[in-house]
Amino acid sequence: MKVTKLILLLLFPSFLIAQDLLNQLDKEFPSTPVYEIATFKTTRIGLGHSIETRKQGALEISLYNRFWNHKEGTTQRFLADEVSTRFGLDYAITNNFTMGVSYTNFDKITEGYLKYKFLKQLKKSKKIPLSMVLLQTISHRNKEALQEYDQYGVLTSDSNKSSVYSYTLQLLIARKFNTKFSAQFSPIFITRNHSVFEGQPKNQFALGFGARYKVGGHVSFVSEYYKVFNTSKIVTSYNPFMIGVNWELSHLLLQFQITNVRNYADDTFITQTKNNFNFHDGNFHFGFNATFVLHLSKNEMRSNYKKKQ
Repeated sequence: MKVTKLILLLLFPSFLIAQDLLNQLDKEFPSTPVYEIATFKTTRIGLGHSIETRKQGALEISLYNRFWNHKEGTTQRFLADEVSTRFGLDYAITNNFTMGVSYTNFDKITEGYLKYKFLKQLKKSKKIPLSMVLLQTISHRNKEALQEYDQYGVLTSDSNKSSVYSYTLQLLIARKFNTKFSAQFSPIFITRNHSVFEGQPKNQFALGFGARYKVGGHVSFVSEYYKVFNTSKIVTSYNPFMIGVNWELSHLLLQFQITNVRNYADDTFITQTKNNFNFHDGNFHFGFNATFVLHLSKNEMRSNYKKKQ
């Protein structure tokens, strides 16, 4: 072997020297995959979840509000007749695993979720062109919250006796096409311990679509749409739609949106949106969302501090 290397060195000295340099560089700078980041700015697009998970130790605090008027047009309050508010806390256990809880005062629904990113899109590579996340949510609706359906007179006997638990399983699939545009779609399966009202399927299927387009350094447009395939046969519902503007301010994100949705829990807003998207009959809903990220991990705080230096 030494003789062969000596012969090559005599015949092709420059080649062997270059090869030795490349081997040395490979040892000092091993090739590591580079993943796309910030496909979406936060863990939610606007209505539903995005494929984003926070870095380990990060706590995301969110306050969502939606405002709308009564269909009768008899405005009793300043600016809006009704307000629905959701308060949420999301914590990143690892870089790829997040859990969260939320509560909505309007429909009195408590929701929790687990979110795991098992595939990351590679940057400037066709080997892994997508990011994928598995999302499982559970929501609890008590007897008091069920009374909103009394107006239909179609509550099931089970709904009058016990609480309703709903489970929503989603596969979030997204791609960041360039620095400006990202898109996501998600097959959705929803199941309940029993139907809320007569004619509502216990198991429902839907498909969600979402997109983000960045128009400036701190401003972007976002939109979402959900198609439900097996809707209720008694209570009329419509497919959810949202369009909004994001304004990014360091660790704070503000979002302004218009939508036909007033609920927040995944199973509820996807399958039980009662208004079509238009500006008539109280169907216009204005939303204002605020999301703040607090880094509790010491390592994360150090890295952020170094970036500012």
